Amino acid sequence: MKKKIEDILEFDKVKQMLSQHIVTKSGLEHVNDLKASHSYDEIEEYLMETEDGMTVLRLRGGIPMPILENIKPHMKRIEIGAMLNGLELAQVGRVLTTVLEIQHFFDDLKDADIELHRLYDWSEKMIALPELSKEIRHAIDEDGTVTDDASPELKQIRQSIRRSEQAVREQLDGILRGKNSNYLSDTIVTMRNDRYVIPVKSEYRSHFGGVVHDQSASGQTVFVEPRQVVELNNRLRQHQISERKEIERILAELSNELEPYRHDILQNAYVLGKLDFINSKALFGKQLKAVVPRLSDEKDVHLKQARHPLIDEDVVVPNDIVIGKDYQAVVITGPNTGGKTITLKTLGLLQLMGQSGLPIPVGEESSIGIFSNIYADIGDEQSIEQNLSTFSSHMTNIVSILDNLDSDSLVLFDELGAGTDPQEGAALAISILDKVGEIGAYVMATTHYPELKVYGYNRPNTINASMEFDVDTLSPTYHLLIGIPGRSNAFEISKRLGLSPDIIEQSKQIIDGESQDLNDMISDLENQRKMTETEYLEMRHYADEAENLYHDLKEAYERFFTEREKEMNKAKREANEVISKAQEESEKMIKDIRQMQLRTGNNQSVKEHELIEVKSGLENLKHDETHLKKNKVLKKEKEKKSFKAGDDVLVEAFGQRGTLIEKVGNKEWQVQLGILKMNVSEDGMTRIAPEKEPRMRVSTVKSDGGGSRQSVSTQLDLRGKRYEDALAEVDQYIDAALLAGYPQVTIVHGRGTGALKQGVQEYLKNNRRVKKYNFAPSNQGGDGATIVTF
Repeated sequence: MKKKIEDILEFDKVKQMLSQHIVTKSGLEHVNDLKASHSYDEIEEYLMETEDGMTVLRLRGGIPMPILENIKPHMKRIEIGAMLNGLELAQVGRVLTTVLEIQHFFDDLKDADIELHRLYDWSEKMIALPELSKEIRHAIDEDGTVTDDASPELKQIRQSIRRSEQAVREQLDGILRGKNSNYLSDTIVTMRNDRYVIPVKSEYRSHFGGVVHDQSASGQTVFVEPRQVVELNNRLRQHQISERKEIERILAELSNELEPYRHDILQNAYVLGKLDFINSKALFGKQLKAVVPRLSDEKDVHLKQARHPLIDEDVVVPNDIVIGKDYQAVVITGPNTGGKTITLKTLGLLQLMGQSGLPIPVGEESSIGIFSNIYADIGDEQSIEQNLSTFSSHMTNIVSILDNLDSDSLVLFDELGAGTDPQEGAALAISILDKVGEIGAYVMATTHYPELKVYGYNRPNTINASMEFDVDTLSPTYHLLIGIPGRSNAFEISKRLGLSPDIIEQSKQIIDGESQDLNDMISDLENQRKMTETEYLEMRHYADEAENLYHDLKEAYERFFTEREKEMNKAKREANEVISKAQEESEKMIKDIRQMQLRTGNNQSVKEHELIEVKSGLENLKHDETHLKKNKVLKKEKEKKSFKAGDDVLVEAFGQRGTLIEKVGNKEWQVQLGILKMNVSEDGMTRIAPEKEPRMRVSTVKSDGGGSRQSVSTQLDLRGKRYEDALAEVDQYIDAALLAGYPQVTIVHGRGTGALKQGVQEYLKNNRRVKKYNFAPSNQGGDGATIVTF
């Protein structure tokens, strides 16, 4: 398809809507390359992929695709022997991990016997590299940080760094708490030029010796590295240099290990992008309430309740658009702003989308054709540069279309022949349509000319259509009426607006008799259509009533048998209870008789087999209740339970306990599941007994008279620590600070990549005991530290 038709029909806006659901950079490339095909096999393949995506979305919520970056440049650098940094390696590792996860996902679909046309084939094209994936994941964090476990040497170096940092901080903490603290601007330890320093009042800059690394903006504070920590900072710096060299060695080693698998990794990235693209088509279809159309190799276009995808669903009027099977040409007439142009654009755009493999907003069982090209002359394309009039501009475009037209093309003409003398314009329009018909192309055209209404009757494979106009409200309804040409509503509108009947009658006498007959014929057709619609709606009403009556009768029938089974079951239970009681008494009597026989030695009075027969007879009096459990109607009815707000229920799909909030549908309730609220059908949950209130175990902590504060610092330093270890330490520290009774503490997390800072603040946000938290003032570390108020 030519780019011009995509611009006219605004296909790029559809691609923008589609790209909103893309999560991988490779998938975005598939969207940007999206074009309509004219190969039956290709289009069928694309549509089957879309159908697969919508099936997976419906049954599993979609393909679980994470955000993936474009790794093509990374593989290009690997090809020339360059080293990847930590973040680039993490992105490659994420692709490899995703391959394993997606393969496992499709294996689960296979185990569940879910039938798919194409997605299983795509999943098998991915090449799993579990060992390489594991190695990268072991050495590189998600944010690109090299982990301590990447090598024994790195782990040892980082332990040395932590010990050196601790030694430096202990020395500086001694200064902060010592008698020299009066010389300081603030009692904090900070960093300048990657070395630990303390803020000293400018007039005492030489008191501590050492090196001055920086000063405040006001000049009243200098940041001094005291002489007693210079050597410790030097040792720390040496460890940091060793760390950097070891990290570079690890990154180079991992980069070299990727080289043999470069093509496999690129293949995986491409397939993941393809799966992301298919998933986005499914999400796009769900957004538009679209379906996958049937594909007709005979150009049978039948779009049921078609909607323009770029118009709000609440505003757009759905229409049935038909062309190709019974007629090659459709001529649409009707008033301005009646929806003719939108109908043309809807046909063209939906056909473009379908031939691109996208779902389209139409009803089920809709079909699209396959056209080699779609041409359109829509809107005012007046060219100022060429100094052409509107008519000339349109005619230039039409000439170009006719020169390139073939029998496999679809043509859309808007206001064909407009912009010139009506008589000449109508004649040109008829001739152009005849030429298109001679070529064998398919055409839909809009026009104002009454001559074109007669054309639809006289030409084979041609049909009239119109946009409905409501004379009562003097406004268009935007409904497309196939088979009925538009008629002039000037007389009716003028009459409703108060024009004299004499003038209207005189106008009717002046108008050409043939035109008047045509309008009368159109009016009769419209009346017949409305009568048919009224009869249909009436029959539909009766059919709905009959269906409701059938369901009510079926429900009452099932309820009758259920109640009957319940009553029979109840009666049998009561009878069995009476029999059981009588059996117990008879057993006692038989036992007494047997004892009497044994005592008297007279075995002739009552025989043993007679006693057994009597006992068996009593057993046979019991009714068998087990068959009731097999009764399908009863079993079905037992599963139906009455619910009310506040009931505790078990949501069977998740195996979770929840509480009913309110009824939101016929058999649907809103259920509170932990912190989530979900709508659940009554068939998917079971009432359960309320959960007993747990007995609160209260433990007491013996007060130490405030001494605990001395063992807990008002500041926690997390720098240099791993993310998970740091957050665990924050959790312990907050508890200790609360027990110590501190109103406020400081957490120093540094700037770094920002991951640790974000993690700390996310923890504080979710801690109920934290009243507020803010970054420290600039002279106390700025956004490298967070002050927490309880």
